[in-house]
Amino acid sequence: MPQINMVQSLNRSLDQLMAGDERIVLLGEDIGIDGGVFRVTDNLMNKYGEERVIDTPLNELGIIGMATGMAMYGLKPIAEIQFQDYIFPAFDQIVNNVAKVRYRTGGRFSVPLIIRTPYGGGVKGGLYHSQSGESYFAHTPGLTVVTPSNPYDARGLLVSAYKSNDPVIFLEPKRLYRAIKTEVPDELFEVEIGKAAKLKEGDDLSIITYGSTVPTVMNTVEKNGVNADVIDLRTLLPMDVGSIIETAEKTGRVVIVHEAPKTLGVGAEVSALIAERAIDSLRSPIVRVAGYDTPFPYSHEELYLPGEKRIMNAVNKVLAH
Repeated sequence: MPQINMVQSLNRSLDQLMAGDERIVLLGEDIGIDGGVFRVTDNLMNKYGEERVIDTPLNELGIIGMATGMAMYGLKPIAEIQFQDYIFPAFDQIVNNVAKVRYRTGGRFSVPLIIRTPYGGGVKGGLYHSQSGESYFAHTPGLTVVTPSNPYDARGLLVSAYKSNDPVIFLEPKRLYRAIKTEVPDELFEVEIGKAAKLKEGDDLSIITYGSTVPTVMNTVEKNGVNADVIDLRTLLPMDVGSIIETAEKTGRVVIVHEAPKTLGVGAEVSALIAERAIDSLRSPIVRVAGYDTPFPYSHEELYLPGEKRIMNAVNKVLAH
């Protein structure tokens, strides 16, 4: 079984899916000849032609509008937004059309559309190339929101997204694109949407995280010998409530780690779920380690992003309570 990075995993998955289903069409800026900014679609235009790998104008509203129509009338479009920061011109299409078509039409139409987009910081992209906007979409009924933290899950979640009949926001943490390699089977397989992964067993506390901060959390607990359950949410909408409550009841102490700003972030929802359903099991207050409520800085990424020191401060705080 080969060890590959996330870019390779996504590229091979797209290739195999396209080979098996002529309805799949890719749309996005510079995804054809250039293979995308991060080369996720490298060589796919050469293989499948300009009618199935469409280099679009710099118009996110147009990309999503066109993909929505394709999806409603029988195709399986996979749209790429070059950076998640650029998705906002298409926000109206996504929130008011893509997410609501099935409900609005009483199930007569659906939008089996995947919107892929790299998000988050860690690559010196500055404030306009480093945002984490997952909460905008996780707040929208009708969407599915997933974010892989490793090449294996990237492949499995993409296949599951392809098989879904509903729109999927597929958030790819860009600083993990080439940062890690894992074994990934050659054959296509599914990772269940809506199911979290337990990456480590422990009894002292639970650390709940997802996306780009998963490797940071794992490196921190392994380096410092922390006896923690580590949960990778993987899917933000629908969220695996069962796994969240199970780990909170098991350890009674919870730290939540994510890169997005703290206020109204995914960590706030996780905290509320635990407070509503497992508060009697808690032995300390829940602590969130997150990005700051500021624009993403260019010069001080290492201060903004949750790192070992901030995570360990939170771990020690809940253990000492």
